[in-house]
Amino acid sequence: MPRLSEVLAALDALWPPERAEGWDAVGTVCGDPDAEVDRVLFAVDPVHEIVDEARELGAQLIVTHHPLYLRGTTTVAAGTFKGRVVHTLIKHDIALHVAHTNADTADPGVSDALAAALDLRVTGPLVPDPTDPHGRRGLGRICELDRPETLAAFAARAAARLPATAQGIRLAGDPEAQLRTVAVSGGSGDSLFDAVRASGVDAFLTADLRHHPASEAVQHSPLGLVDAAHWATEWPWCEQAAAQLDAISDRNGWDLRVHVSKQVTDPWTTHHSSGAPN
Repeated sequence: MPRLSEVLAALDALWPPERAEGWDAVGTVCGDPDAEVDRVLFAVDPVHEIVDEARELGAQLIVTHHPLYLRGTTTVAAGTFKGRVVHTLIKHDIALHVAHTNADTADPGVSDALAAALDLRVTGPLVPDPTDPHGRRGLGRICELDRPETLAAFAARAAARLPATAQGIRLAGDPEAQLRTVAVSGGSGDSLFDAVRASGVDAFLTADLRHHPASEAVQHSPLGLVDAAHWATEWPWCEQAAAQLDAISDRNGWDLRVHVSKQVTDPWTTHHSSGAPN
């Protein structure tokens, strides 16, 4: 059975913390390096539901994509939501490790997992990492479809293959437009419109598209937009990451039991609509 420090070293090799953005908060939040680990849980969000699931599984390590303390804190008092998470983790000897923007740009990374979930062929990064001599790391991915399909059909594909959420899938652009190439980016992607336009793709699938950037994007060009829930675009990474750790465990003879949480921790729980305006 490996020690926590050995498992964390393997995770840092997959997603080196020095490749995270300067504003990010990645790495180990809590955990005893000398503790033994035989069960690991992957999830998107470090929320109470995930900690409770880890307790029920008997997991000694949770790996999440989103940080617990992104902007820092002056207290971990149990009277606060995040402080209570920390207290529960420590009380039950559960470590928490975060891979965020260092997992976004990895090879494979968050957007590779998103592309795989949609059965797309990745041709390269949308925003390449200039430090990667092989040209495979970077933010987002440019992809090709096996055969052309309409924007509406592609949106339906996303709705069928990504985890269901209250938001569902939103579409902007001509539903009958034919797509051959698409860009994808897990998580919030409307800061990437310049790169998307420069890539010449037919559509862009991401999350958290705001009104003004989306409106300007469709006015600039016939680019189709497919907007999914943030959580849904990043959850496929959990399965990809779990498979990576499984492979490491097999090579090292660790016999880890690796789980992926299927709890929907997207904050939106219901959706109401009187129908499309047109």
